[in-house]
Amino acid sequence: MRLSKALAILHRAGTPVIRTYDAAALWMQSRASASKVLARMADDGHIRRLIRGVWLIDQNVHPWSVHAFLSEPAPSYISLQTALFHHGMIEQIPSIIHMISPAKTRTFKTPLGTFAMHQVAPDFFCGFEPLEGGPAQMACPEKALVDFYYFRLARTRGFRSLPELTLPKSFSKKKALKFAAVIQSASRRALVERLILELF
Repeated sequence: MRLSKALAILHRAGTPVIRTYDAAALWMQSRASASKVLARMADDGHIRRLIRGVWLIDQNVHPWSVHAFLSEPAPSYISLQTALFHHGMIEQIPSIIHMISPAKTRTFKTPLGTFAMHQVAPDFFCGFEPLEGGPAQMACPEKALVDFYYFRLARTRGFRSLPELTLPKSFSKKKALKFAAVIQSASRRALVERLILELF
């Protein structure tokens, strides 16, 4: 198959990101052959390697839109400082794109930036909605703040404090406390609830 035809098939698939095994299925090739074709496309600048086995087809895509492809097969959503900035609650632009997932905590260094995936219990994986119709999923303001407070006890310094925080007029203390109530650890839940109440 010619490279131009293979690339056209990828674009017709209508996804900004594709995995090697999905490209192999589209081209009806082995995974090894598909990997070589994708590598050639990347060398020629037609696509970019996002992480191992994952390729960026649409190079104009917003970085937030690829988080689900990084966490697959587990779901994920954008939260913490990234979501707080999106909702206008902090002014400082985060240098890392933060994701929440039931999957194991890990960091992805990609051409679109560094993504940090933070693990939470399945019951606490909630409070998000599609961003502008998807594919990105974004935490609502209340859950983004609760998520940040949830990781306050983590060893990472990035969760010790926030720059000046501005709460939207629509911010609901009741909704935030409802999310906090889902936290399984009693000590962590009490800390999050106290920090929320201190804001009011």
